[in-house]
Amino acid sequence: MGRAKICALLIALVAAGCGRQASIVVGSKNFTEQLVLGEIIALHLERRLDVEIDRKLNLGGTLLAHQALINGEIDLYPEYTGTALTAILKLPPAADPAQVLDQVRAQYRERFQVDWMEPLGFENTYAMVIRGEDARARNIGKLSEAAQWSGGWRLGAGYEFQQRPDGLPAVSSVYPIRWSDPPRFMDLGLLYQALAQKQVDMVAASSTDGMLSKLDAVVLADDRRAFPPYQAGIAARQETMRRFPALSGALRALSGRFSEEQMRRLNYEVDVEHRPLTEVAAAFLESAGIE
Repeated sequence: MGRAKICALLIALVAAGCGRQASIVVGSKNFTEQLVLGEIIALHLERRLDVEIDRKLNLGGTLLAHQALINGEIDLYPEYTGTALTAILKLPPAADPAQVLDQVRAQYRERFQVDWMEPLGFENTYAMVIRGEDARARNIGKLSEAAQWSGGWRLGAGYEFQQRPDGLPAVSSVYPIRWSDPPRFMDLGLLYQALAQKQVDMVAASSTDGMLSKLDAVVLADDRRAFPPYQAGIAARQETMRRFPALSGALRALSGRFSEEQMRRLNYEVDVEHRPLTEVAAAFLESAGIE
């Protein structure tokens, strides 16, 4: 090949490379709500931005997802303020949602160069759930009342609940609940099955779980505020926001568009009705009028 042809080929390759935009990678943790939110965010960005959107959903627990964000393996993912405050930043729990959001925003910006977008509109807090028949028989509707039950409780919870300071340590420090057996830790998807089959008497679930719409179960009120606020939001790398100026506006379009009831319904559609994530995400964006 002649020198002129080689030069022409190199110029063409460089031009092609310059014309190709890098992708934005949307991540999520490994439970249903995170998968749903991740797909909604990814599908929304595909519609709004002239950029390739990649998905790395179902990454794992909180620390794995956060590390993927910091390492640049993903550009953004949905997270919760109380989780960020206690599990990531290792700060003491606080009760005021605005204060927690401000703390998380400032610390993420300073320590991780990550922006925290405006909340999505709902909170997903820990929900200590018991069977409806037990709640009625024992006249129990609050965690403080559960702590007064002398018969004791068998707890079922996810693996993170054991170690996180806003999990079992927080409950134990505020409520003197009597555990009749050592807690059983399991995959989150098995909690309600264990509760229904009476393998456990109480589970540490999530307030937006779809199964709460189906089962005869009672969420015990956290009347002494053991758990911090858990407003859902999107954590995004500042470097990515600079590279894609339109990204900020696209993400803001999702702020305030979710309610706890809506999120519970979306989770139910995936968990119980077994609808595909893409179908559930597309239907939500259409019904919410998000373009």
